[in-house]
Amino acid sequence: MFACSILRTTVKKVPAINAIRLLSFDAAKQPKIRIGSKAPNFEAPSTVGKLNFYNYLGDSWGILFSHPADFTPVCTTELGAFAAKKPEFDARNVKLLGLSVDPLERHSKWVGDIEDISLGGKKFNFPIVSDSTKQVAYLYDMLTEDNFKKITSGPVTTIRSVFIVDPKKTVRLIMTYPPSVGRNTDEVLRVVDSLQVGDKLHVVTGVNWKKGDDVIIPPSLSNEDAKAKFGSFKVVKPYLRYTSPGKN
Repeated sequence: MFACSILRTTVKKVPAINAIRLLSFDAAKQPKIRIGSKAPNFEAPSTVGKLNFYNYLGDSWGILFSHPADFTPVCTTELGAFAAKKPEFDARNVKLLGLSVDPLERHSKWVGDIEDISLGGKKFNFPIVSDSTKQVAYLYDMLTEDNFKKITSGPVTTIRSVFIVDPKKTVRLIMTYPPSVGRNTDEVLRVVDSLQVGDKLHVVTGVNWKKGDDVIIPPSLSNEDAKAKFGSFKVVKPYLRYTSPGKN
C-alpha cells in the first residue's frame, strides 16, 4: 500500500540524472541531503497534474517546502504568504513548490480555504504535491524520528522543511522547523537574494544582510585583486572588507 513507485523518466537538460528509484524506506539507504548535494528528482501528483521536479524547475531556482497536513492553521497561513509573495520570487527566477502527504483531493479543497483566508479571493498560484506514498518525505528526510519509525505502518505528518535548489539542481540551503513553528517568508526571500548576489559577484553577506546592503569581499581575494574587481571598498579589518553590490 505504501510502497514507492519506481521512476525511470530521463529528465531533459539534466541527462546524466534520472528520477530516483526507490525500493524501500530503509533508513540505512536513505539519501543524505546536504548543502551541495544534488537535489533528488521525483515524480508525484500535484494540484497542476503529475509533476516531475526537474522538469518543473527547468532552468529556474526552486523552493521545495513541506507541510504537516492540509487544513491546519499554520500551514494555511504559510502557503497564503508564499502565494502573496510569488511575484517577488518570480522576479528572481524562483519557482515555488509545496508538499504534504495528504491526498490530492484534500489539496484541491484546501486551496479554496487559502484563497479565502490569505489571498482575498485571488487564485492560488503554485503547485502543491500530494506525497501520499511518502516517497518525497523519505527522499528529503522530512519526518520526525517518531514518524519515520511508522512510515510503513500508518499515517505520518511531515515537518516544516525548506530546500532552496539552484538551476543546476544543487541544494543551496536547508531549513528545518518543528511542526509547531511557522516559517518566515521574508527570510527565505532574503536567502535567495544572498545566494544570487553571491553567485554573481563571488561575495558573501553578513548578519541580517538584505538586498541592496554592502556585501563582504572574501579574504581569499587580495586587496589588489579586490580593487581591480570592485573598485572602492571599505576595510574594517584585513579579513573584513565591504563593497557595494550596486557598483558591480
